[in-house]
Amino acid sequence: MMTLAILVLALASGCARDRADEDDGPEALYAEAQRALNNRQYDAAIDLYRRLTTRYPFGRHAEQAQLDMAYALHRARRPEAAITTLDRFIRTYPTHPNVDYAWYLKGLVHYDQAMGMLRRLFPGQIVDRDQESARRAFMDFQELTQRFPQSRYVADARQRMVFLRNVMAESEVVIGEYYFRRGAYVAAINRSRYVIENFPGAPANADALALMKRAFDRLELDELSADTRAVLEYNFGDLADDSEGRTGLGRLWPFN
Repeated sequence: MMTLAILVLALASGCARDRADEDDGPEALYAEAQRALNNRQYDAAIDLYRRLTTRYPFGRHAEQAQLDMAYALHRARRPEAAITTLDRFIRTYPTHPNVDYAWYLKGLVHYDQAMGMLRRLFPGQIVDRDQESARRAFMDFQELTQRFPQSRYVADARQRMVFLRNVMAESEVVIGEYYFRRGAYVAAINRSRYVIENFPGAPANADALALMKRAFDRLELDELSADTRAVLEYNFGDLADDSEGRTGLGRLWPFN
Protein backbone atom coordinates (compact mmCIF):
# COMPACT_ATOMS: atom_id res chain seq x y z
CA MET A 1 0.00 0.00 0.00
CA MET A 2 2.84 2.34 0.90
CA THR A 3 4.55 1.55 -2.44
CA LEU A 4 1.38 2.43 -4.34
CA ALA A 5 1.07 5.74 -2.50
CA ILE A 6 4.69 6.65 -3.31
CA LEU A 7 4.09 5.80 -6.97
CA VAL A 8 0.98 7.96 -7.11
CA LEU A 9 2.85 10.87 -5.51
CA ALA A 10 5.73 10.49 -8.00
CA LEU A 11 3.36 10.50 -10.95
CA ALA A 12 1.54 13.53 -9.58
CA SER A 13 4.85 15.34 -9.07
CA GLY A 14 5.91 14.56 -12.63
CA CYS A 15 2.62 15.81 -14.02
CA ALA A 16 2.92 18.95 -11.93
CA ARG A 17 6.41 19.60 -13.33
CA ASP A 18 5.12 19.07 -16.87
CA ARG A 19 2.26 21.49 -16.24
CA ALA A 20 4.68 24.01 -14.72
CA ASP A 21 6.91 23.66 -17.77
CA GLU A 22 3.89 24.14 -20.01
CA ASP A 23 2.84 27.20 -18.01
CA ASP A 24 6.26 28.86 -17.99
CA GLY A 25 5.38 30.68 -21.20
CA PRO A 26 7.52 31.69 -24.16
CA GLU A 27 9.49 34.28 -22.19
CA ALA A 28 10.85 31.77 -19.67
CA LEU A 29 11.54 29.16 -22.34
CA TYR A 30 13.36 31.72 -24.48
CA ALA A 31 15.42 32.89 -21.51
CA GLU A 32 16.41 29.29 -20.75
CA ALA A 33 17.44 28.77 -24.36
CA GLN A 34 19.49 31.97 -24.29
CA ARG A 35 21.32 30.81 -21.17
CA ALA A 36 22.20 27.56 -22.90
CA LEU A 37 23.38 29.45 -25.98
CA ASN A 38 25.51 31.84 -23.94
CA ASN A 39 27.08 28.86 -22.16
CA ARG A 40 27.87 27.30 -25.56
CA GLN A 41 25.54 24.40 -24.86
CA TYR A 42 24.42 24.45 -28.46
CA ASP A 43 22.54 21.16 -28.59
CA ALA A 44 20.55 22.07 -25.49
CA ALA A 45 19.82 25.52 -26.91
CA ILE A 46 18.66 24.03 -30.22
CA ASP A 47 16.29 21.69 -28.39
CA LEU A 48 14.86 24.56 -26.33
CA TYR A 49 14.42 26.85 -29.34
CA ARG A 50 12.71 24.03 -31.22
CA ARG A 51 10.37 23.42 -28.28
CA LEU A 52 9.57 27.12 -28.12
CA THR A 53 8.73 27.42 -31.81
CA THR A 54 6.60 24.25 -31.66
CA ARG A 55 4.76 25.11 -28.48
CA TYR A 56 4.37 28.84 -29.16
CA PRO A 57 4.55 29.23 -32.95
CA PHE A 58 3.34 32.83 -32.98
CA GLY A 59 4.82 35.96 -31.48
CA ARG A 60 8.13 37.73 -31.32
CA HIS A 61 9.84 35.08 -29.21
CA ALA A 62 9.08 32.38 -31.76
CA GLU A 63 10.38 34.56 -34.59
CA GLN A 64 13.62 35.44 -32.80
CA ALA A 65 14.02 31.85 -31.65
CA GLN A 66 14.29 30.73 -35.27
CA LEU A 67 17.18 33.11 -35.86
CA ASP A 68 18.90 32.11 -32.63
CA MET A 69 18.39 28.44 -33.41
CA ALA A 70 20.02 28.95 -36.81
CA TYR A 71 23.03 30.51 -35.07
CA ALA A 72 23.21 27.62 -32.60
CA LEU A 73 23.03 25.14 -35.47
CA HIS A 74 25.87 27.00 -37.17
CA ARG A 75 28.03 26.87 -34.05
CA ALA A 76 27.14 23.20 -33.57
CA ARG A 77 28.61 22.53 -37.04
CA ARG A 78 25.30 21.63 -38.62
CA PRO A 79 25.41 23.95 -41.64
CA GLU A 80 22.70 22.28 -43.72
CA ALA A 81 20.18 22.55 -40.88
CA ALA A 82 21.23 26.17 -40.24
CA ILE A 83 20.71 27.09 -43.91
CA THR A 84 17.31 25.36 -43.98
CA THR A 85 16.22 27.29 -40.88
CA LEU A 86 17.42 30.60 -42.30
CA ASP A 87 15.73 30.02 -45.66
CA ARG A 88 12.48 29.26 -43.85
CA PHE A 89 12.83 32.42 -41.75
CA ILE A 90 13.51 34.60 -44.82
CA ARG A 91 10.51 33.15 -46.65
CA THR A 92 8.19 33.44 -43.66
CA TYR A 93 9.27 36.86 -42.37
CA PRO A 94 10.59 38.84 -45.37
CA THR A 95 9.91 42.17 -43.62
CA HIS A 96 11.19 41.20 -40.18
CA PRO A 97 13.44 43.89 -38.61
CA ASN A 98 16.27 41.33 -38.34
CA VAL A 99 15.94 39.71 -41.75
CA ASP A 100 19.20 41.42 -42.76
CA TYR A 101 20.91 39.38 -40.04
CA ALA A 102 19.36 36.23 -41.52
CA TRP A 103 21.02 36.99 -44.88
CA TYR A 104 24.29 37.81 -43.14
CA LEU A 105 24.26 34.63 -41.06
CA LYS A 106 23.42 32.59 -44.15
CA GLY A 107 26.48 34.09 -45.82
CA LEU A 108 28.60 33.26 -42.76
CA VAL A 109 27.50 29.63 -42.78
CA HIS A 110 28.50 29.26 -46.44
CA TYR A 111 31.66 31.30 -45.78
CA ASP A 112 32.82 28.95 -43.04
CA GLN A 113 32.18 26.00 -45.34
CA ALA A 114 34.27 27.72 -48.00
CA MET A 115 37.12 28.27 -45.55
CA GLY A 116 37.62 24.52 -45.50
CA MET A 117 38.71 24.95 -49.11
CA LEU A 118 41.71 27.03 -48.08
CA ARG A 119 43.19 24.11 -46.19
CA ARG A 120 42.99 22.13 -49.43
CA LEU A 121 43.58 24.86 -51.99
CA PHE A 122 47.24 25.62 -51.59
CA PRO A 123 48.48 22.03 -51.58
CA GLY A 124 46.63 21.85 -54.90
CA GLN A 125 43.55 19.89 -53.88
CA ILE A 126 40.41 21.51 -55.28
CA VAL A 127 37.02 20.42 -54.02
CA ASP A 128 34.03 21.47 -56.15
CA ARG A 129 31.66 21.45 -53.18
CA ASP A 130 33.84 23.95 -51.31
CA GLN A 131 33.99 26.19 -54.37
CA GLU A 132 30.21 26.12 -54.51
CA SER A 133 30.11 27.22 -50.87
CA ALA A 134 32.34 30.19 -51.72
CA ARG A 135 30.02 31.19 -54.56
CA ARG A 136 26.95 30.85 -52.37
CA ALA A 137 28.53 32.88 -49.59
CA PHE A 138 29.40 35.61 -52.09
CA MET A 139 25.82 35.64 -53.40
CA ASP A 140 24.35 35.76 -49.88
CA PHE A 141 26.53 38.71 -48.91
CA GLN A 142 25.75 40.40 -52.22
CA GLU A 143 22.03 39.95 -51.54
CA LEU A 144 22.49 41.57 -48.14
CA THR A 145 24.37 44.58 -49.52
CA GLN A 146 21.82 45.13 -52.28
CA ARG A 147 18.66 44.65 -50.21
CA PHE A 148 19.83 46.33 -47.01
CA PRO A 149 22.58 48.85 -47.88
CA GLN A 150 22.18 50.55 -44.49
CA SER A 151 22.54 47.34 -42.47
CA ARG A 152 25.26 47.28 -39.84
CA TYR A 153 26.44 43.97 -41.32
CA VAL A 154 27.19 45.41 -44.76
CA ALA A 155 30.74 46.60 -44.06
CA ASP A 156 31.87 43.19 -42.87
CA ALA A 157 29.99 41.46 -45.70
CA ARG A 158 31.76 43.61 -48.31
CA GLN A 159 35.18 42.74 -46.95
CA ARG A 160 34.30 39.07 -46.99
CA MET A 161 33.08 39.44 -50.57
CA VAL A 162 36.47 40.82 -51.62
CA PHE A 163 38.20 37.92 -49.91
CA LEU A 164 35.84 35.38 -51.51
CA ARG A 165 36.38 36.94 -54.93
CA ASN A 166 40.13 36.62 -54.47
CA VAL A 167 39.84 33.03 -53.26
CA MET A 168 37.64 31.99 -56.18
CA ALA A 169 39.95 33.67 -58.69
CA GLU A 170 43.01 32.05 -57.11
CA SER A 171 41.44 28.60 -57.19
CA GLU A 172 40.67 29.00 -60.90
CA VAL A 173 44.34 29.77 -61.55
CA VAL A 174 45.37 26.69 -59.55
CA ILE A 175 43.08 24.59 -61.76
CA GLY A 176 44.59 26.28 -64.82
CA GLU A 177 48.07 25.38 -63.58
CA TYR A 178 46.90 21.78 -63.18
CA TYR A 179 45.83 21.74 -66.84
CA PHE A 180 49.10 23.37 -67.91
CA ARG A 181 51.23 20.74 -66.16
CA ARG A 182 49.34 18.05 -68.02
CA GLY A 183 49.75 19.69 -71.40
CA ALA A 184 46.15 20.87 -71.71
CA TYR A 185 47.23 24.34 -72.79
CA VAL A 186 43.94 25.44 -74.36
CA ALA A 187 42.10 24.53 -71.14
CA ALA A 188 44.68 26.53 -69.15
CA ILE A 189 44.12 29.53 -71.42
CA ASN A 190 40.35 29.26 -71.00
CA ARG A 191 40.69 29.17 -67.20
CA SER A 192 42.93 32.22 -67.30
CA ARG A 193 40.48 34.08 -69.50
CA TYR A 194 37.64 33.18 -67.13
CA VAL A 195 39.54 34.69 -64.19
CA ILE A 196 40.26 37.93 -66.05
CA GLU A 197 36.68 38.31 -67.27
CA ASN A 198 34.85 37.35 -64.07
CA PHE A 199 37.08 38.53 -61.21
CA PRO A 200 38.25 42.04 -62.08
CA GLY A 201 40.60 43.49 -59.50
CA ALA A 202 41.57 40.15 -58.00
CA PRO A 203 45.31 39.69 -57.35
CA ALA A 204 45.14 36.41 -59.29
CA ASN A 205 44.73 38.35 -62.54
CA ALA A 206 48.52 38.68 -62.71
CA ASP A 207 48.91 34.92 -62.32
CA ALA A 208 46.18 34.31 -64.91
CA LEU A 209 47.93 36.50 -67.49
CA ALA A 210 51.29 34.86 -66.79
CA LEU A 211 49.74 31.42 -67.14
CA MET A 212 48.07 32.45 -70.38
CA LYS A 213 51.39 33.71 -71.77
CA ARG A 214 53.18 30.47 -70.90
CA ALA A 215 50.41 28.45 -72.53
CA PHE A 216 50.66 30.55 -75.70
CA ASP A 217 54.43 29.96 -75.65
CA ARG A 218 53.92 26.20 -75.50
CA LEU A 219 51.47 26.42 -78.39
CA GLU A 220 54.02 28.54 -80.28
CA LEU A 221 51.52 31.36 -80.69
CA ASP A 222 54.17 34.05 -80.50
CA GLU A 223 51.99 37.03 -81.36
CA LEU A 224 49.37 36.17 -78.73
CA SER A 225 52.15 35.54 -76.21
CA ALA A 226 53.68 38.96 -76.89
CA ASP A 227 50.30 40.68 -76.62
CA THR A 228 49.59 38.94 -73.30
CA ARG A 229 52.98 39.94 -71.93
CA ALA A 230 52.33 43.55 -72.93
CA VAL A 231 49.01 43.51 -71.04
CA LEU A 232 50.73 41.95 -68.03
CA GLU A 233 53.49 44.55 -68.01
CA TYR A 234 51.07 47.42 -68.51
CA ASN A 235 48.77 46.38 -65.66
CA PHE A 236 51.19 44.86 -63.19
CA GLY A 237 54.54 46.44 -63.97
CA ASP A 238 57.42 44.75 -62.17
CA LEU A 239 55.24 41.75 -61.31
CA ALA A 240 55.45 40.61 -64.93
CA ASP A 241 58.71 38.72 -64.36
CA ASP A 242 57.75 37.44 -60.91
CA SER A 243 54.21 36.22 -61.44
CA GLU A 244 54.88 32.49 -61.25
CA GLY A 245 54.64 30.84 -57.87
CA ARG A 246 53.00 33.85 -56.26
CA THR A 247 49.81 32.15 -55.18
CA GLY A 248 49.19 32.38 -51.47
CA LEU A 249 46.80 33.48 -48.77
CA GLY A 250 48.64 36.73 -48.11
CA ARG A 251 47.57 38.21 -51.44
CA LEU A 252 43.95 37.22 -51.02
CA TRP A 253 43.14 39.29 -47.94
CA PRO A 254 43.87 42.96 -48.72
CA PHE A 255 42.85 44.36 -45.32
CA ASN A 256 46.00 44.82 -43.24
